[in-house]
Order: sequence, then C-alpha cells, then structure tokens
Amino acid sequence: MNERERMMRRIRILRETRVLGATLALVVPFAACNFDVTNPGPVQDEFLNDSDAFEAVVNGMGRDLSDGLNYLAFHGSMVVRELFPTGGTGQFGISPRNADGFLDANDQGTPWNLTQRARWVAEDGLRRFAENMEASEFSRSEMVAQAHLWAGYSNRALGENMCQAVIDGGAPLPRSTFLERAEQHFSDAIDVASAAGSSTIATAARAARASVRVQLGDWPGAVSDAGGIATSFVYEMPYFDRGDQSEYNRIAHASANDPYKTHTVWGTIYADYYLASGDPRVAWVDTGLPGDGGVACCGQVPFYQQIKFPDKDAPITLSSGAEMRLIEAENALIGGSWESALSIINDLRAVYGVDPWTASGSAEAWARLKRERGIQLWLEGRRLGDFYRWNQEGTPGALDPLEILSPESYLLNQDLCFPIPDGERDTNPNVS
Repeated sequence: MNERERMMRRIRILRETRVLGATLALVVPFAACNFDVTNPGPVQDEFLNDSDAFEAVVNGMGRDLSDGLNYLAFHGSMVVRELFPTGGTGQFGISPRNADGFLDANDQGTPWNLTQRARWVAEDGLRRFAENMEASEFSRSEMVAQAHLWAGYSNRALGENMCQAVIDGGAPLPRSTFLERAEQHFSDAIDVASAAGSSTIATAARAARASVRVQLGDWPGAVSDAGGIATSFVYEMPYFDRGDQSEYNRIAHASANDPYKTHTVWGTIYADYYLASGDPRVAWVDTGLPGDGGVACCGQVPFYQQIKFPDKDAPITLSSGAEMRLIEAENALIGGSWESALSIINDLRAVYGVDPWTASGSAEAWARLKRERGIQLWLEGRRLGDFYRWNQEGTPGALDPLEILSPESYLLNQDLCFPIPDGERDTNPNVS
C-alpha cells in the first residue's frame, strides 16, 4: 500500500466513524480481528482534494461548530444569567470574572478560537469543493449544501456573540460582517439543497437566514423566510457520549454531578418561572445538594440542575419553527400591533401546554416577547445576541432584575459581546 492509499484509507475511516448524527455498528468474528495499528501520520492537504475525503471534511465542519457553540452557550449564559455560577472553576467550570459578568480579552480566547476555526474549516472546505468538483455537481450536491449550512451557522454564532469581526488575519470589522457572510451562506445552502432535493437542509437554512436577518434589521426578509416554516420544525447540533469529553454537551456535563456541579438554575428567572408554570422548555430539578464551591456574593448556593439537556449527548437546537413564530411576533410589535404579537406568543405557549401571558399595552407586550425568547432559546447560545441588539436599538420592554445589572442578579458587570481575545491581538499585526 503506497502513501496515498494509506492516507485515503485513514480518511475513509474518519468518514465512517465520525458521521454526525449516526450510530455505526460493526460486527466481526473475534478470531478475525487484527489488533495491529499503523499510524500513517497527518493527512497531507492535497489528499483532501479527493472526492473520497469530502464527506469527512463536511463532518469536520459540524464537529468544529459543536466545539465553538459549547463554549459560547456556556460562557454567555453566565452574563445574561440563564445560569448562575456555583463557584466551580477548572476544566468544566466558570472563571470568577465570567461569573461576575465580564467577558475579558485575556480570559475568553477559547470561544473565539474554536468558532473561528469552525468558520474557516467550513469556508475553506467550500473553496476546496469548488476547485475539485464539476460546476454542475457543485451546484446540486447535498454535501455542498450541508457545508454552506455549517459555514452559515458558524458565522451566525460569531456575529451574534462577538464584538467585532476579524477574517483570516485581517483588520477588525463590524460584527455585522459575520452576519452578512452567514446570510450569503444560508442563501447558497437553500439554492443548492433545493437542487439536490434536500428539503431538511433547505428549511434549516431558511430558518437560520430569518434569524440572521433579524440581527441585520431586515424585518421584511426575516418575516418572509419565517412564514413558510412549520412551528414543529427543529434542526439540531448533535453531541456524543462515547468517552471523549470534547464531544459532550458542555452544559450537560458541567451539571451532571459526574463529577461537576458548576452551575445552577438557582438565582435566575427560570427557577421561579418553572415552578409556577411547569414549562418543559426550562425544566430543572432541585437536587438538595450544594454547588461545587462558593460564590463571593452568596457562599454555597443550591444546586438546581437544568434538565433541558439531560444527557451528555443532548443536542442543542440551531433553528426551529418556534423561533420563527417569535420573529413574527416581534415584527408585529415593531409595527405597533402589540395585541397581534401577544396572540402569536400565546399560540406558541399553548403548544407547550402553558398558560397565556397577559399585557395591558405595548411596553408590557415587549417585555413578554423578550421573556418568551429567553424561554424558547434557553441555553442555546442566542440570548447574548438578543441583549446586544435590543440594547443597540433601545427597544421598550423591561428585562427582569435577575438578568441585568442589579442587586438581585449579583452581576458586577454585563458585557454583551465577546471581545477580540489577546491571542488574536498578539499574533495578528492588523489588530492593535
């Protein structure tokens, strides 16, 4: 077997064993097993241009995005008080500054690095596919559609969470740069998936594009995309429990009491709300245990375990029809029709078997919308982006004291985006 054949064999193994969302069972008689291991070394770049490697490349795009989303959702949850710290630090813990509401440039390099890696891998993979596929194949390949989808979600995650954009060693740009790139990738995913006959990818891309258009202020475009998507639609990022901690849902593992109890629902708006409503979207249980350590404000706090993600392999929703309904409700509020907005929200609440909200006017209806988005998108890495845009736009509707700077929240600060980290500043001459 020559070097190239060994490389391609390794790529095929990766493709077969790391397919996102699939479980592969291999049954071989024990006597026939060969336990010799040969490490062919790193795969040379040129071998990734072979069509046999493309599926592994696409799977790697999703795998990298799952890494970045893990950190964005977890670290961001502390700043908007979707979760409350218990004082646990270390590998699956929360730094004291993050717990207090700070997103420091010297403390938050990992979310930036992992999500930027996911963006680059997806966009470079698309370049590779375009250079090594016939144009007719590229324009109707389901793998290409999936690659555009991963590229779009990576850019969306960056655009909703980062203060500024940096593209491949360039100078700082507005964070909208990521969002505009995401919009284009989602549009391309719709076109290619439609040509390939993949309705699931096309629908996910349309829902994701609607969410990006909200962030860009394109409400007509957002509502147009949202309107054709059923409330029941869900597209998820899978995680895996097969012995590799980097593949776990990080929020789930950090609250599994195996061995970590690094965050709690205690001290958040979701604690009392769940007791009053039973809303399954924000479920938690009182374990009767304290958290991992102590918090400067409060000492040891009760460990209320979130169970939205009950297991280490619990997926995180990337797009949903439920979010589309809330886009339509927010658009109605912008248009001055708060009664229509409240009706849309309450129709959605009925789907989950919870009582309707009431409101006496526009400002109160805005507050209900903001609360409902928090409930629907809880722990999905989306709340920080909402806080940022509502703050920028000066929208009406009060947030709860438990989720903003206040004595009740124990927040000392509330950064609404992740800064360019020191690692980027130290290595990129275009970033001062």
